[in-house]
Amino acid sequence: MQFDHVKRREFIALFSAAAAWPVIARAQRPDRMRRIAVLMNVSESDADGQTRLVAFTHRIRELGWTDGDNVHVDIRWTGGNAERTRRYAAELVALAPDVFLAFTSPIVLALQQATHSVPIVFAGVVDPVGSGLVASMARPGGSTTGFALFEYAIAAKWLDLLKEMAPHVTRVAVLRDATIAAGIGQFAAIQAVGPIGMELSVIGLEDAGAVERAVADFAHGANGGLVVTASPFGANHPDLIPKLAARYKLPTVYPFHYFAAAGGLISYGPEFVEQSVQAADYIDRILKGEKPENLPVQAPTKYQLTVNLKAAKIIGLEMPQTLLNRADEVIE
Repeated sequence: MQFDHVKRREFIALFSAAAAWPVIARAQRPDRMRRIAVLMNVSESDADGQTRLVAFTHRIRELGWTDGDNVHVDIRWTGGNAERTRRYAAELVALAPDVFLAFTSPIVLALQQATHSVPIVFAGVVDPVGSGLVASMARPGGSTTGFALFEYAIAAKWLDLLKEMAPHVTRVAVLRDATIAAGIGQFAAIQAVGPIGMELSVIGLEDAGAVERAVADFAHGANGGLVVTASPFGANHPDLIPKLAARYKLPTVYPFHYFAAAGGLISYGPEFVEQSVQAADYIDRILKGEKPENLPVQAPTKYQLTVNLKAAKIIGLEMPQTLLNRADEVIE
């Protein structure tokens, strides 16, 4: 009888523990559906933008967040349009997200103007300190942090690459967006290191028609080359300038790989996709309770040099072997 009594007590204890398992499991899950709002700087048809988004969603799923299960992801595509950016920023804030993922400075600025409380994790931002988006890299302050594309000084490297691959170039048109801090800063860095005897001019990145006319006018002179700086316009027109450069046989340096993939001659810059993965890690930490002000802004540790030999052949340029030896990728 004593044995039966002991077995009965053990069975009751075991049954009680088993009954508690679902409660424990539920306690380990978020107490509510979480919400991530994503504001993209390009249009939905943009291949590079889709690649970045896929990388982000894949990583966030690896970290245990499944869309429709424990998190809901809202996505808006601005196509680089300023009015649409402001409208979508307000629309997403109204959905009460737990955290934002934002690409590029104009997107972050629009979100900061729309909310002071929702955390913002950015990727693809040029010089976030100089742009006034964060207080410092180590201590961003406020509710914004993320991953910087580069500091303005990298723009000087683009000019060096142009001179290395096309020593005959004495006239350089810098394509930049003067309406954003990054456009001004990148051109200032190029001006600071412009070699003696190098004539620098500016082409504004406004609308496609204006860019086409300005490049055509510039191409009338001899020994010309182009340097394309990072901008929302470039992100939304990745193939326009490569086509113009090929048409007028202008050696051109670009800031990102997607330009070279679209037919550009040479690109030097960070890897966008990797920053999307890193942003997912930061968003995971914020959803689990960390504050963005305690997550330092990180700069890239690797830059990718891509050379497009097909583009070189079109404009009749022979690439130096030293440059090809340093390239991370050669498109043939």
